[in-house]
Amino acid sequence: MTGFDLAAVLDIERATFPADAWTEGMLRGELADQPRTRHYLVAEVDSRIVGYAGLAIAADQADVQTIAVYAEHRRSGIGSQLLTALLAEAARRGATKIFLEVRADNPPAQTMYANFGFEPYGVRRGYYDDGTDAITMMRELDG
Repeated sequence: MTGFDLAAVLDIERATFPADAWTEGMLRGELADQPRTRHYLVAEVDSRIVGYAGLAIAADQADVQTIAVYAEHRRSGIGSQLLTALLAEAARRGATKIFLEVRADNPPAQTMYANFGFEPYGVRRGYYDDGTDAITMMRELDG
């Protein structure tokens, strides 16, 4: 992902997370840390950006910052491809554990993460701006 992708990414962000969408400034801040501590990518279908994902990496730990796909492209494997790419980048950079937060009211995302070997380990009460809890999940990475 580059700054040229921000308009499309912001559209997906607002459509996917209307209650707590990241701002353009937040996304620009994330991109400013690429490649040092961040890794962001986009998914395209017919030359149109339909999804994006981001990773933060520090020492031996990584954090899935975000994954979002337009509703009409969900369940087509795009989210899984994005997550696979994030896991590969985390491993490439030497991370041994990868963490994420997922909305407690988003069972499809929870299922996808569980299918990738993420296990729940806690709850962050009222984590999201609308008061929804976040389930924290973690997965160990192979060296």
